[in-house]
Amino acid sequence: MSMSETAMEQANVSQTIAEEDRLRADLYDFLGVLLAGPPDQALLDKTKTLSGDDGELGTAIGALSRIAKHTKPPAAEREFNALFIGLGRGELLPYASYYLTGFLNEKPLAVLRRDMAARGMTRAENVYEPEDNIASCMEMMAGLIRGRFGKPASLADQKTFFNKHVGPWAGHFFTDLEAAKNSVFYAPVGAVGRVFMDIEAEGFRMSAE
Repeated sequence: MSMSETAMEQANVSQTIAEEDRLRADLYDFLGVLLAGPPDQALLDKTKTLSGDDGELGTAIGALSRIAKHTKPPAAEREFNALFIGLGRGELLPYASYYLTGFLNEKPLAVLRRDMAARGMTRAENVYEPEDNIASCMEMMAGLIRGRFGKPASLADQKTFFNKHVGPWAGHFFTDLEAAKNSVFYAPVGAVGRVFMDIEAEGFRMSAE
């Protein structure tokens, strides 16, 4: 899934959301890009520059930065294919329907499509994967925070979307990604995602109803 956003829209949105929310959206977007396809050299170079504090998320980001320095695009592509594509299927199936029901294209996808339509979200024409894949869900959360689908979503609306479409399964997926036998570069991606999902869930839990 790919959402377009002009520089003018980005400038306008940056004036309307808090710095903390911009950083949250940046991390959602970053995870979405990493999970949408194998990283090219430019993305690996960007990942090398990341740094974090001594907290759990910062430690995971630091580990990802270090491994990016030793990762080349052909190796990353082989790893991505083994994890998500494979011969017939990859090691992991990164879809909400699969994690929540054990099958693809089930009720969680239909519910997501209904909520996407209500918010003006559409799948890009050149993307054929079901919308409940992890990369799309990360991108949708970023879009809600930034206001890609209109004005920036309220915290309550972000919480509703997260609790319905991300929280129930994304943490489990990232835990599986971190531990997958084919994960090398993607092991710390899994760690970053796992910790970030915990932080988001706790933040939403503590927010006012």
